[in-house]
Amino acid sequence: MAKGTTIRMWRRTAFLLAILIIGFAVVVGSLFRLQLVQGEEMQTRAVDQYLKDTSISAKRGTIYDCNMKVLAKSAGVWKVVLEPNYITDDNRGLICNGLSQILGLDKADLIERSKKKTYYDVVQNKVETDVKDQIVAFKEENEITNGIRLIPDYKRYYPYGKFASSVLGFTGSDNQGLAGIEAQYDSELTGVPGRLVTAKNAVGTDMPFDYEQMVDAQNGHSLVLTIDEVVQHFLEKYLEEGVANSGTRNRACGIVMDVNTGAILGMAVKGDFDPNDPFTLSDPKEQAAVDALQGEERTKALNEARQKQWRNKCVSDTYYPGSVFKMVTASMGLEEGIISENTSFSCPGYYVVADRRISCWKSGGHGSETFAQGLCNSCNPVFIQVGEKLGPETFFKYFEAFGFTQKTGIDLPGESRSIYYDETMGPVELATESFGQNFSITPIQMITAAAAVANGGYLVQPHVVAQVIDDEGNIVRTTDTTVKRQVISNETSRRVSAMLQETATTGTAKNGYIAGYRVAGKTGTSEKIAEWVAQGKQGEKKYIASYCGYAPADDPQVAMLVFFDEPLPQGGQVFGSAIAGPPFAKAMSEILPYLGVEAKYTEEELAKLDTSTPDVLGKNVQEAQNTLQSAELDVKVYGQGETVLSQVPEPGKSIPKSGCVVLFTDEESTSQTVTVPNLVGLTLSQANSVAANAGINISISGAALTGNNAVSNLQSIPEGSQVPPGTMVTVDFVELDSVE
Repeated sequence: MAKGTTIRMWRRTAFLLAILIIGFAVVVGSLFRLQLVQGEEMQTRAVDQYLKDTSISAKRGTIYDCNMKVLAKSAGVWKVVLEPNYITDDNRGLICNGLSQILGLDKADLIERSKKKTYYDVVQNKVETDVKDQIVAFKEENEITNGIRLIPDYKRYYPYGKFASSVLGFTGSDNQGLAGIEAQYDSELTGVPGRLVTAKNAVGTDMPFDYEQMVDAQNGHSLVLTIDEVVQHFLEKYLEEGVANSGTRNRACGIVMDVNTGAILGMAVKGDFDPNDPFTLSDPKEQAAVDALQGEERTKALNEARQKQWRNKCVSDTYYPGSVFKMVTASMGLEEGIISENTSFSCPGYYVVADRRISCWKSGGHGSETFAQGLCNSCNPVFIQVGEKLGPETFFKYFEAFGFTQKTGIDLPGESRSIYYDETMGPVELATESFGQNFSITPIQMITAAAAVANGGYLVQPHVVAQVIDDEGNIVRTTDTTVKRQVISNETSRRVSAMLQETATTGTAKNGYIAGYRVAGKTGTSEKIAEWVAQGKQGEKKYIASYCGYAPADDPQVAMLVFFDEPLPQGGQVFGSAIAGPPFAKAMSEILPYLGVEAKYTEEELAKLDTSTPDVLGKNVQEAQNTLQSAELDVKVYGQGETVLSQVPEPGKSIPKSGCVVLFTDEESTSQTVTVPNLVGLTLSQANSVAANAGINISISGAALTGNNAVSNLQSIPEGSQVPPGTMVTVDFVELDSVE
C-alpha cells in the first residue's frame, strides 16, 4: 500500500473522530442544558402539555353585623359544562336543543361547541338551583349520562338590598371585591380556590374524567362588623327622609360612632345602590341623563354615574365643616386657658381681619355676649377672636392633634386627604378656619374629632370590622380600641360638652334636641365657595347643611354626624339647622333607647311629654269616660251603644297630655272619618288649634319643645287624608335660623 494512501486514511479518520467528538460534545451540552439548566422549565411545559388545570371557586366569607345578622353571603349556584367528547351525532341535537331552551342559548352555537376535542367546555356560569333542577330533570328524562356536567359554584347575595351598600360594597363576576368592605378585606374573604386537574392524551384531547384529580377549595374567612343593623336602619330611614324633604341634589351621608371605642355603629349614603345589581343606576334622573347620550359620550357618562353612586361620601369626599367645627375651636381655647365660659365678647354683626370684613350670620349682630353664649349663638366674630388669641401655630397644633391633617385610617377603601392651611397661614385664613370655612375635611375626620371632644379628649381609631372569624366560627383576629393620643383634658371635654348641651337645648342647635337625652350638638351651614368662585361668582351659591352631636352630654356614648350636600333653598335661603337637625333628632331618638341609654327628664320636659292611652275597650261608656277623665284626657263619644267597641288612639298608644280619646259604641260609628288638615307652617298654638277643630290629636317633636319661635315643617299624615276621629298626627317643628 502506498504511503500517501495511508496518510490520507489517517487524516480522514482524524477528521471523522473530530466530528464525532464535537457532535458528542454538542449532545452532552444540550443534555446538560435541557436537564440541569432548563430542566424545571421543560418539565413545566411537559406537564402543561398533558394536564389541564381548572380553578374551582372557594366559598367567599359571610359578612355579619355586630349581632350576627347576615349582611352579605355566598350561596350555591352551578356551572354548566358541556362534554363534547362524550357527545355523538345520535344525541348531539337532543342535548343542544335541550340546553338552548333551558339556558336561553343559541342552539347553532352549542352544536359547534359540542364538536370540540375536549371533555370540558363551560357554557354558562352562576346558574341558580331552579335552572340546575331543570337540567337534571332533562338528563333523567332523556337518559343522558354523559355530555352535560354540573359543577358547584357560588354567587354573592345581599339580603337587605341597598342597606349599608356604601359600606359593604359589592363583588364582580369572579367573586372579587370591587368596592367597600368587599374590596378592603378581599384577601380575607376570598379563601383559596380549588383545582380540577384533567389529563390530555397524545393528540391533545382531554381524557375522560376518570383521569382527573380535584383539590378542594378552602373557604374564606368571615367578618363581624361593628355596624348594628337596627342602628343602620334608623340612620338610613331618617337620612332618606331628610333628602326627600330638603330636595338634596348631591347626596347625603350619616355616621354613628361609639365615642369611646371608635366603632362605627352606622354609616350610610343616600342615594346609594343595590349591591345585588350594582351596575344599574339607582337614580332615574341619572339614568335618563345617560340615556340621552350616545357613543363614547354615553359610555363616559355611564361610568361616571356608576362611580358616583358607588362612592362612599363618608370617607371619600371632603367638605367645609362649617360651624360644626366650632366645637373644636372651643376646645382649643379652653384647653389653652385663653378663654372661659364667661369671657366677654361683642358682636356688631361683623369682624374686620386685615383688609376683610367678615360677617356674622346674624346681620344685626349679637351685641355683648359671653363665650358660652357665643357658642350657643354660633357667632362667627367670637370664634374669629378666639382664633386670633390662639395664633396660627397653636391653632394648627390642635388642628393636627385632632387628626385633620392625616387620614383616619378607617378600614374602608378610598379615604381622601384633607385640604388645609398649615401654621404659616395668614390672618384671614386663620379667621375663616376658626369657624369652619376655607378648609376641607372628610365626614369621618369630623366625627372622629367630635368623639374626642366628647370622650375626655381621646382621639380613637375609627373602624368597621370588629372580628375576623374562620369557617368554623373561631376568632382569627379582633379589632381592639386604639387610642392615638389625648388631645384635650377630661375637664375641657366636660366643659365643652356642657356648653354644647345648652346649644342643643336653647341655642342655634335646638332642632336636634331630644327630651330626656341631654344632647350636645352643633349645626353647620357651609358655603361651597371654591365651586362658586370657579363659576366666576355667578349663579346659585350652593351649601352643605350638617348637624353633629353626641349624647348623653354628661356621659357621652354615641356621636352622630349627618350632612346634606346641596339642599334646595327654602325661601331663598338654606337653613342648616332646619335641614339637618330634624333627621339627627329623629334618628337619635330611636337609636339611644335601643342602645340602652337611659332617659332622664326634667320637670319641664315631663310636663310636655305624651302619655299612654288607657284601655277602655269593652267597658260601658260612663265607666270609660270616668277612666279617661281621671287620666286628664278629653273624651268624645260616637254612636248610640252602651259599650265601647273601639277607641282612637288604641290602648297603650301615645297621646298628648290633655289630648282627646274618641270612643265608638256601635258598628255605624266605627266608619266615621275626619279630614287631616294642613299642619305645616304653623306655630305650636296654631297647630294645636287647627288639630282640635279637625278632631285629631297631634304629637309634637323638635324645636317646639324648647324654642319660642318654632314653626311646623312636617306632618306624619298628609293633608287631606281621611282618618278616624282622634287619630294621632306627629308634627315636627324647627326654628328657621340661617346659621353658618
